[in-house]
Amino acid sequence: MSQRQKFHLGWFLQGSSVQAWGEPFTGAIGRDWRSAEFFVDIARALERARFDYLLIEDSSYVGESYGNSREIYLTGGLSTPRQDPSVMATLMAAQTSRLGIVPTLSTFAYPPYLLARLVASLDQISAGRIGWNMVTGSSDFAAMNYGMPGMPDHDLRYDMADEYMACVNALWDSWDPDSIIANTETGVLVDHTKVRQVDFEGRWYKSRGPLNSGPLPQGRPVIAQAGGSPRGKRFAALHADTVVASVKGTAGMKAYRDELRAHALAQGRNPDDIKVLFLVSPTIGETEEEARLRHAQKMARAAKQVPQLLAFFGKITNINFAAYDLDTPVNELTLTTNGHQQSLDDFKKVTGKKTLREAMLSYRGNNGSVELVGTPDSVAARMEEVMAEVGGDGFLITTNDTSRRIIAEITDGLIPALQARGLTRKEYGHAQFRDNLLEF
Repeated sequence: MSQRQKFHLGWFLQGSSVQAWGEPFTGAIGRDWRSAEFFVDIARALERARFDYLLIEDSSYVGESYGNSREIYLTGGLSTPRQDPSVMATLMAAQTSRLGIVPTLSTFAYPPYLLARLVASLDQISAGRIGWNMVTGSSDFAAMNYGMPGMPDHDLRYDMADEYMACVNALWDSWDPDSIIANTETGVLVDHTKVRQVDFEGRWYKSRGPLNSGPLPQGRPVIAQAGGSPRGKRFAALHADTVVASVKGTAGMKAYRDELRAHALAQGRNPDDIKVLFLVSPTIGETEEEARLRHAQKMARAAKQVPQLLAFFGKITNINFAAYDLDTPVNELTLTTNGHQQSLDDFKKVTGKKTLREAMLSYRGNNGSVELVGTPDSVAARMEEVMAEVGGDGFLITTNDTSRRIIAEITDGLIPALQARGLTRKEYGHAQFRDNLLEF
Protein backbone atom coordinates (compact mmCIF):
# COMPACT_ATOMS: atom_id res chain seq x y z
CA MET A 1 0.00 0.00 0.00
CA SER A 2 1.42 3.36 -1.01
CA GLN A 3 1.87 5.80 1.84
CA ARG A 4 -0.84 8.20 0.75
CA GLN A 5 -3.42 5.80 -0.67
CA LYS A 6 -6.91 6.70 0.44
CA PHE A 7 -8.90 4.37 2.65
CA HIS A 8 -12.62 3.97 3.25
CA LEU A 9 -14.65 4.92 6.29
CA GLY A 10 -17.85 3.48 7.69
CA TRP A 11 -19.77 4.00 10.91
CA PHE A 12 -21.01 1.02 12.93
CA LEU A 13 -24.11 2.31 14.71
CA GLN A 14 -24.82 0.25 17.80
CA GLY A 15 -28.11 0.25 19.62
CA SER A 16 -28.59 1.57 23.15
CA SER A 17 -25.97 0.43 25.63
CA VAL A 18 -25.22 0.94 29.30
CA GLN A 19 -22.43 3.35 28.41
CA ALA A 20 -24.81 5.33 26.20
CA TRP A 21 -27.44 5.35 28.93
CA GLY A 22 -24.97 7.03 31.29
CA GLU A 23 -23.57 9.45 28.70
CA PRO A 24 -23.86 12.96 30.20
CA PHE A 25 -23.90 14.97 26.98
CA THR A 26 -27.01 16.12 25.16
CA GLY A 27 -28.09 13.77 22.41
CA ALA A 28 -26.96 10.45 23.86
CA ILE A 29 -28.45 7.45 22.11
CA GLY A 30 -29.46 5.98 25.46
CA ARG A 31 -31.97 8.80 25.87
CA ASP A 32 -32.79 9.70 22.26
CA TRP A 33 -33.29 6.23 20.81
CA ARG A 34 -36.89 7.14 19.89
CA SER A 35 -35.90 10.37 18.14
CA ALA A 36 -35.97 10.28 14.35
CA GLU A 37 -34.18 13.63 14.32
CA PHE A 38 -31.24 12.25 16.32
CA PHE A 39 -30.55 9.42 13.88
CA VAL A 40 -31.09 11.64 10.84
CA ASP A 41 -28.60 14.12 12.31
CA ILE A 42 -26.04 11.32 12.62
CA ALA A 43 -26.51 10.34 8.97
CA ARG A 44 -26.22 13.92 7.77
CA ALA A 45 -23.04 14.48 9.80
CA LEU A 46 -21.44 11.35 8.36
CA GLU A 47 -22.37 12.42 4.85
CA ARG A 48 -20.81 15.85 5.38
CA ALA A 49 -17.65 14.03 6.46
CA ARG A 50 -17.84 11.92 3.28
CA PHE A 51 -18.13 8.51 4.94
CA ASP A 52 -18.76 5.61 2.59
CA TYR A 53 -21.55 4.17 4.69
CA LEU A 54 -23.42 3.86 7.95
CA LEU A 55 -24.12 0.30 9.10
CA ILE A 56 -27.09 -0.15 11.46
CA GLU A 57 -26.31 -3.04 13.81
CA ASP A 58 -29.26 -5.08 15.07
CA SER A 59 -30.58 -8.02 17.03
CA SER A 60 -34.23 -8.95 17.42
CA TYR A 61 -34.39 -10.26 20.96
CA VAL A 62 -33.79 -9.19 24.55
CA GLY A 63 -30.63 -10.78 25.92
CA GLU A 64 -30.82 -13.22 28.81
CA SER A 65 -27.60 -15.20 28.63
CA TYR A 66 -26.04 -13.57 31.71
CA GLY A 67 -27.36 -15.38 34.76
CA ASN A 68 -30.19 -16.78 32.63
CA SER A 69 -31.98 -13.50 33.23
CA ARG A 70 -33.08 -10.45 31.27
CA GLU A 71 -32.51 -8.15 34.25
CA ILE A 72 -29.06 -6.75 33.45
CA TYR A 73 -29.97 -6.25 29.78
CA LEU A 74 -33.10 -4.27 30.59
CA THR A 75 -31.86 -2.26 33.56
CA GLY A 76 -28.64 -1.34 31.76
CA GLY A 77 -30.10 -0.82 28.30
CA LEU A 78 -27.84 -3.46 26.71
CA SER A 79 -28.91 -3.58 23.05
CA THR A 80 -32.50 -2.89 24.03
CA PRO A 81 -34.84 -1.16 23.33
CA ARG A 82 -34.17 -0.87 19.62
CA GLN A 83 -36.28 -0.43 16.50
CA ASP A 84 -36.32 -2.29 13.23
CA PRO A 85 -33.30 -1.12 11.20
CA SER A 86 -35.25 -0.93 7.94
CA VAL A 87 -37.34 1.90 9.42
CA MET A 88 -34.22 3.81 10.48
CA ALA A 89 -32.65 3.16 7.07
CA THR A 90 -35.69 4.65 5.34
CA LEU A 91 -35.53 7.81 7.44
CA MET A 92 -31.79 8.22 6.88
CA ALA A 93 -31.98 7.55 3.15
CA ALA A 94 -34.68 10.19 2.74
CA GLN A 95 -32.50 12.85 4.38
CA THR A 96 -29.19 12.14 2.62
CA SER A 97 -28.04 11.98 -1.00
CA ARG A 98 -24.66 10.20 -1.14
CA LEU A 99 -24.11 8.23 2.07
CA GLY A 100 -24.50 4.45 1.83
CA ILE A 101 -27.09 3.10 4.29
CA VAL A 102 -26.67 -0.52 5.44
CA PRO A 103 -29.40 -2.08 7.63
CA THR A 104 -28.77 -5.43 9.30
CA LEU A 105 -31.35 -8.01 8.24
CA SER A 106 -31.22 -11.67 9.31
CA THR A 107 -31.84 -14.52 6.90
CA PHE A 108 -33.77 -16.53 9.50
CA ALA A 109 -36.24 -13.66 10.04
CA TYR A 110 -37.07 -12.84 6.42
CA PRO A 111 -38.23 -15.17 3.65
CA PRO A 112 -36.02 -14.49 0.62
CA TYR A 113 -38.76 -12.80 -1.39
CA LEU A 114 -39.66 -10.44 1.47
CA LEU A 115 -36.03 -9.44 1.98
CA ALA A 116 -35.31 -9.04 -1.73
CA ARG A 117 -38.36 -6.79 -2.15
CA LEU A 118 -37.58 -4.73 0.97
CA VAL A 119 -33.98 -4.12 -0.05
CA ALA A 120 -34.97 -3.39 -3.66
CA SER A 121 -37.46 -0.80 -2.44
CA LEU A 122 -34.85 0.85 -0.23
CA ASP A 123 -32.34 0.94 -3.09
CA GLN A 124 -34.93 2.59 -5.32
CA ILE A 125 -36.00 5.33 -2.88
CA SER A 126 -32.33 6.09 -2.11
CA ALA A 127 -31.30 6.20 -5.80
CA GLY A 128 -28.83 3.35 -5.40
CA ARG A 129 -27.35 3.84 -1.92
CA ILE A 130 -28.48 0.75 -0.02
CA GLY A 131 -26.44 -2.08 1.36
CA TRP A 132 -27.50 -5.14 3.29
CA ASN A 133 -25.55 -6.36 6.32
CA MET A 134 -26.20 -10.02 5.70
CA VAL A 135 -26.32 -12.03 8.94
CA THR A 136 -27.47 -15.58 9.56
CA GLY A 137 -28.35 -15.00 13.21
CA SER A 138 -26.68 -16.65 16.17
CA SER A 139 -29.10 -16.69 19.11
CA ASP A 140 -31.57 -19.40 19.98
CA PHE A 141 -33.64 -16.73 21.75
CA ALA A 142 -33.96 -14.80 18.48
CA ALA A 143 -34.87 -17.97 16.60
CA MET A 144 -37.62 -18.71 19.11
CA ASN A 145 -39.12 -15.26 18.51
CA TYR A 146 -39.78 -16.38 14.95
CA GLY A 147 -41.25 -19.75 15.84
CA MET A 148 -38.09 -21.81 15.47
CA PRO A 149 -36.84 -24.22 18.16
CA GLY A 150 -33.35 -22.72 17.97
CA MET A 151 -30.56 -21.89 15.55
CA PRO A 152 -29.08 -24.50 13.21
CA ASP A 153 -25.44 -25.40 13.80
CA HIS A 154 -22.90 -22.71 12.95
CA ASP A 155 -21.52 -24.09 9.69
CA LEU A 156 -24.94 -25.30 8.53
CA ARG A 157 -26.20 -21.73 8.84
CA TYR A 158 -23.62 -20.69 6.24
CA ASP A 159 -24.59 -23.56 3.93
CA MET A 160 -28.17 -22.32 4.17
CA ALA A 161 -26.98 -18.74 3.62
CA ASP A 162 -25.24 -19.71 0.37
CA GLU A 163 -28.58 -20.95 -0.92
CA TYR A 164 -30.37 -17.90 0.45
CA MET A 165 -27.99 -15.64 -1.48
CA ALA A 166 -28.59 -17.60 -4.66
CA CYS A 167 -32.32 -17.11 -4.19
CA VAL A 168 -32.31 -13.36 -3.50
CA ASN A 169 -29.78 -12.76 -6.29
CA ALA A 170 -32.07 -14.59 -8.71
CA LEU A 171 -34.95 -12.38 -7.58
CA TRP A 172 -32.92 -9.18 -7.97
CA ASP A 173 -31.83 -10.38 -11.41
CA SER A 174 -35.42 -11.13 -12.49
CA TRP A 175 -35.65 -7.63 -13.98
CA ASP A 176 -33.12 -6.52 -16.59
CA PRO A 177 -31.60 -3.07 -15.90
CA ASP A 178 -33.26 -1.67 -19.04
CA SER A 179 -36.64 -3.38 -18.55
CA ILE A 180 -38.49 -0.13 -17.81
CA ILE A 181 -38.81 1.72 -21.13
CA ALA A 182 -41.66 4.14 -20.24
CA ASN A 183 -42.54 4.78 -23.89
CA THR A 184 -45.34 7.33 -23.92
CA GLU A 185 -45.89 6.93 -27.67
CA THR A 186 -46.61 3.20 -27.47
CA GLY A 187 -48.02 3.31 -23.97
CA VAL A 188 -45.60 0.60 -22.78
CA LEU A 189 -44.04 1.03 -19.35
CA VAL A 190 -42.21 -2.30 -18.96
CA ASP A 191 -40.75 -4.56 -21.64
CA HIS A 192 -42.31 -7.83 -20.49
CA THR A 193 -39.64 -9.89 -22.27
CA LYS A 194 -37.05 -8.50 -19.84
CA VAL A 195 -38.81 -9.65 -16.68
CA ARG A 196 -38.42 -13.35 -15.83
CA GLN A 197 -39.98 -15.87 -13.53
CA VAL A 198 -37.38 -17.29 -11.16
CA ASP A 199 -38.79 -20.65 -10.04
CA PHE A 200 -35.97 -21.02 -7.53
CA GLU A 201 -36.12 -24.23 -5.55
CA GLY A 202 -33.34 -25.34 -3.24
CA ARG A 203 -33.01 -27.53 -0.20
CA TRP A 204 -34.16 -24.84 2.25
CA TYR A 205 -35.61 -21.97 0.17
CA LYS A 206 -37.91 -21.57 -2.78
CA SER A 207 -39.50 -18.63 -4.56
CA ARG A 208 -41.47 -18.29 -7.77
CA GLY A 209 -40.68 -14.68 -8.65
CA PRO A 210 -40.26 -12.34 -10.37
CA LEU A 211 -40.07 -9.45 -7.93
CA ASN A 212 -42.89 -6.99 -8.40
CA SER A 213 -40.83 -4.02 -7.21
CA GLY A 214 -38.80 -3.56 -10.36
CA PRO A 215 -35.04 -3.35 -10.93
CA LEU A 216 -32.58 -1.99 -8.38
CA PRO A 217 -30.61 1.11 -9.40
CA GLN A 218 -27.42 -0.75 -8.39
CA GLY A 219 -28.57 -4.04 -9.92
CA ARG A 220 -27.89 -5.70 -6.58
CA PRO A 221 -27.34 -4.06 -3.20
CA VAL A 222 -23.92 -3.72 -1.63
CA ILE A 223 -23.47 -6.78 0.60
CA ALA A 224 -21.79 -6.32 3.99
CA GLN A 225 -20.78 -9.34 6.02
CA ALA A 226 -18.83 -10.11 9.18
CA GLY A 227 -17.65 -13.65 8.62
CA GLY A 228 -14.79 -14.39 11.01
CA SER A 229 -14.83 -18.16 11.47
CA PRO A 230 -13.13 -20.32 8.81
CA ARG A 231 -16.53 -21.05 7.23
CA GLY A 232 -17.61 -17.44 7.64
CA LYS A 233 -14.52 -16.12 5.87
CA ARG A 234 -15.16 -18.35 2.86
CA PHE A 235 -18.74 -17.13 2.76
CA ALA A 236 -17.76 -13.46 3.02
CA ALA A 237 -15.09 -13.87 0.36
CA LEU A 238 -17.71 -15.25 -2.04
CA HIS A 239 -20.58 -12.84 -1.41
CA ALA A 240 -19.48 -9.65 0.36
CA ASP A 241 -18.60 -6.26 -1.09
CA THR A 242 -17.45 -4.96 2.29
CA VAL A 243 -16.47 -6.94 5.38
CA VAL A 244 -16.81 -5.90 9.02
CA ALA A 245 -13.73 -7.14 10.90
CA SER A 246 -12.96 -7.02 14.61
CA VAL A 247 -9.46 -8.42 15.00
CA LYS A 248 -6.97 -7.26 17.61
CA GLY A 249 -3.59 -5.89 16.55
CA THR A 250 -2.07 -5.02 13.18
CA ALA A 251 -0.60 -8.50 12.70
CA GLY A 252 -4.01 -10.09 13.22
CA MET A 253 -5.65 -7.51 10.97
CA LYS A 254 -3.20 -8.17 8.14
CA ALA A 255 -3.53 -11.95 8.50
CA TYR A 256 -7.32 -11.70 8.44
CA ARG A 257 -7.37 -9.52 5.31
CA ASP A 258 -4.77 -11.65 3.51
CA GLU A 259 -6.71 -14.83 4.26
CA LEU A 260 -10.01 -13.37 3.11
CA ARG A 261 -8.46 -12.09 -0.11
CA ALA A 262 -6.95 -15.53 -0.75
CA HIS A 263 -10.38 -17.11 -0.33
CA ALA A 264 -11.83 -14.56 -2.77
CA LEU A 265 -9.18 -15.33 -5.37
CA ALA A 266 -9.74 -19.07 -4.96
CA GLN A 267 -13.45 -18.56 -5.62
CA GLY A 268 -12.87 -16.55 -8.79
CA ARG A 269 -13.35 -13.04 -7.39
CA ASN A 270 -11.12 -10.00 -7.64
CA PRO A 271 -9.96 -9.42 -4.04
CA ASP A 272 -9.80 -5.67 -4.68
CA ASP A 273 -13.60 -5.68 -5.03
CA ILE A 274 -13.93 -6.53 -1.32
CA LYS A 275 -13.28 -3.72 1.14
CA VAL A 276 -12.31 -4.96 4.61
CA LEU A 277 -13.06 -2.33 7.26
CA PHE A 278 -11.72 -2.81 10.78
CA LEU A 279 -13.66 -1.73 13.86
CA VAL A 280 -12.03 1.07 15.87
CA SER A 281 -13.21 3.38 18.64
CA PRO A 282 -11.11 6.58 18.68
CA THR A 283 -10.82 8.77 21.76
CA ILE A 284 -10.13 12.34 20.66
CA GLY A 285 -8.85 15.27 22.71
CA GLU A 286 -7.62 18.77 21.94
CA THR A 287 -4.29 17.71 23.49
CA GLU A 288 -2.63 14.35 24.03
CA GLU A 289 -3.10 14.80 27.77
CA GLU A 290 -6.82 15.43 27.43
CA ALA A 291 -7.24 12.39 25.19
CA ARG A 292 -5.34 10.15 27.64
CA LEU A 293 -7.43 11.45 30.51
CA ARG A 294 -10.65 10.74 28.65
CA HIS A 295 -9.41 7.27 27.76
CA ALA A 296 -8.50 6.61 31.39
CA GLN A 297 -11.97 7.76 32.46
CA LYS A 298 -13.50 5.46 29.88
CA MET A 299 -11.50 2.51 31.18
CA ALA A 300 -12.32 3.39 34.80
CA ARG A 301 -15.99 3.40 33.90
CA ALA A 302 -15.58 0.05 32.18
CA ALA A 303 -13.86 -1.38 35.28
CA LYS A 304 -17.04 -0.70 37.23
CA GLN A 305 -19.14 -2.40 34.56
CA VAL A 306 -17.48 -5.79 34.10
CA PRO A 307 -20.79 -7.65 34.57
CA GLN A 308 -22.37 -5.50 31.85
CA LEU A 309 -19.40 -6.10 29.53
CA LEU A 310 -19.64 -9.84 30.18
CA ALA A 311 -23.40 -9.74 29.66
CA PHE A 312 -22.98 -8.05 26.28
CA PHE A 313 -20.27 -10.47 25.18
CA GLY A 314 -22.37 -13.37 26.45
CA LYS A 315 -25.28 -12.12 24.35
CA ILE A 316 -23.38 -12.51 21.09
CA THR A 317 -21.65 -15.77 22.10
CA ASN A 318 -24.60 -17.40 23.94
CA ILE A 319 -22.42 -17.93 27.03
CA ASN A 320 -23.58 -17.41 30.62
CA PHE A 321 -20.49 -15.66 32.00
CA ALA A 322 -22.25 -15.16 35.34
CA ALA A 323 -21.49 -18.82 36.02
CA TYR A 324 -17.71 -18.19 36.15
CA ASP A 325 -15.45 -16.71 38.80
CA LEU A 326 -14.11 -13.38 37.52
CA ASP A 327 -10.63 -14.19 38.83
CA THR A 328 -10.29 -17.45 36.87
CA PRO A 329 -7.73 -17.33 34.01
CA VAL A 330 -9.47 -17.46 30.64
CA ASN A 331 -7.26 -20.35 29.46
CA GLU A 332 -8.67 -22.49 32.28
CA LEU A 333 -12.26 -22.00 31.14
CA THR A 334 -13.99 -24.29 28.64
CA LEU A 335 -15.74 -21.81 26.37
CA THR A 336 -17.58 -22.91 23.22
CA THR A 337 -20.30 -21.28 21.18
CA ASN A 338 -22.81 -21.80 18.40
CA GLY A 339 -22.89 -18.01 18.13
CA HIS A 340 -20.11 -15.63 17.08
CA GLN A 341 -17.20 -18.06 16.87
CA GLN A 342 -14.65 -15.55 15.59
CA SER A 343 -15.34 -13.17 18.48
CA LEU A 344 -14.86 -15.94 21.03
CA ASP A 345 -11.76 -17.34 19.32
CA ASP A 346 -10.18 -13.89 19.12
CA PHE A 347 -11.05 -13.23 22.76
CA LYS A 348 -9.36 -16.43 23.92
CA LYS A 349 -6.34 -15.88 21.69
CA VAL A 350 -5.55 -12.32 22.74
CA THR A 351 -6.38 -12.65 26.45
CA GLY A 352 -4.73 -15.99 27.25
CA LYS A 353 -3.80 -16.31 30.91
CA LYS A 354 -5.49 -13.11 32.02
CA THR A 355 -8.33 -13.51 34.48
CA LEU A 356 -11.83 -13.23 33.11
CA ARG A 357 -12.13 -9.78 34.70
CA GLU A 358 -8.84 -8.54 33.20
CA ALA A 359 -9.56 -10.15 29.87
CA MET A 360 -12.97 -8.55 29.50
CA LEU A 361 -11.61 -5.14 30.40
CA SER A 362 -8.81 -5.36 27.84
CA TYR A 363 -11.00 -6.90 25.15
CA ARG A 364 -14.36 -5.14 25.47
CA GLY A 365 -13.48 -2.17 27.63
CA ASN A 366 -10.90 -1.00 25.09
CA ASN A 367 -13.04 -1.57 22.03
CA GLY A 368 -11.45 -1.80 18.59
CA SER A 369 -8.80 -3.51 16.51
CA VAL A 370 -6.12 -0.98 17.53
CA GLU A 371 -5.99 1.70 20.19
CA LEU A 372 -6.58 5.19 18.81
CA VAL A 373 -6.12 7.83 21.50
CA GLY A 374 -4.83 11.35 20.91
CA THR A 375 -5.37 14.60 19.06
CA PRO A 376 -7.08 14.51 15.65
CA ASP A 377 -3.70 14.75 13.92
CA SER A 378 -1.93 12.08 15.99
CA VAL A 379 -4.86 9.67 15.61
CA ALA A 380 -4.92 10.34 11.86
CA ALA A 381 -1.19 9.59 11.73
CA ARG A 382 -1.71 6.33 13.62
CA MET A 383 -4.53 5.30 11.29
CA GLU A 384 -2.23 5.92 8.34
CA GLU A 385 0.49 3.76 9.91
CA VAL A 386 -1.96 0.93 10.59
CA MET A 387 -3.34 0.92 7.05
CA ALA A 388 0.17 0.93 5.62
CA GLU A 389 1.02 -2.12 7.71
CA VAL A 390 -2.25 -3.98 7.16
CA GLY A 391 -2.53 -3.21 3.45
CA GLY A 392 -6.06 -1.67 3.41
CA ASP A 393 -8.95 -1.07 3.11
CA GLY A 394 -10.34 1.18 5.84
CA PHE A 395 -11.95 1.60 9.24
CA LEU A 396 -15.42 1.16 10.65
CA ILE A 397 -15.75 3.58 13.53
CA THR A 398 -17.94 2.70 16.49
CA THR A 399 -18.59 4.03 19.96
CA ASN A 400 -20.46 2.76 22.99
CA ASP A 401 -21.57 6.27 23.89
CA THR A 402 -22.96 7.70 20.68
CA SER A 403 -23.95 11.34 21.09
CA ARG A 404 -23.88 14.48 19.01
CA ARG A 405 -20.67 15.49 20.78
CA ILE A 406 -18.92 12.20 19.99
CA ILE A 407 -20.08 12.34 16.36
CA ALA A 408 -18.82 15.92 16.03
CA GLU A 409 -15.41 15.04 17.49
CA ILE A 410 -15.01 12.50 14.68
CA THR A 411 -16.66 14.33 11.78
CA ASP A 412 -15.38 17.83 12.60
CA GLY A 413 -12.13 16.89 14.32
CA LEU A 414 -10.64 13.62 13.10
CA ILE A 415 -11.98 13.61 9.53
CA PRO A 416 -10.48 17.00 8.53
CA ALA A 417 -7.12 15.72 9.84
CA LEU A 418 -7.45 12.60 7.69
CA GLN A 419 -8.49 14.66 4.67
CA ALA A 420 -5.55 17.02 5.15
CA ARG A 421 -3.24 14.01 4.93
CA GLY A 422 -4.95 12.86 1.74
CA LEU A 423 -6.17 9.68 3.43
CA THR A 424 -9.94 10.02 2.98
CA ARG A 425 -12.11 11.63 0.35
CA LYS A 426 -13.06 15.29 0.41
CA GLU A 427 -15.90 14.79 -2.06
CA TYR A 428 -17.93 11.84 -3.27
CA GLY A 429 -16.92 10.74 -6.71
CA HIS A 430 -20.19 9.02 -7.56
CA ALA A 431 -23.89 9.06 -6.82
CA GLN A 432 -24.26 5.37 -5.97
CA PHE A 433 -22.90 3.42 -3.01
CA ARG A 434 -21.05 0.63 -4.83
CA ASP A 435 -19.29 3.06 -7.16
CA ASN A 436 -17.97 5.06 -4.21
CA LEU A 437 -16.83 1.86 -2.50
CA LEU A 438 -14.91 0.79 -5.61
CA GLU A 439 -13.48 4.26 -6.33
CA PHE A 440 -10.20 3.41 -4.58
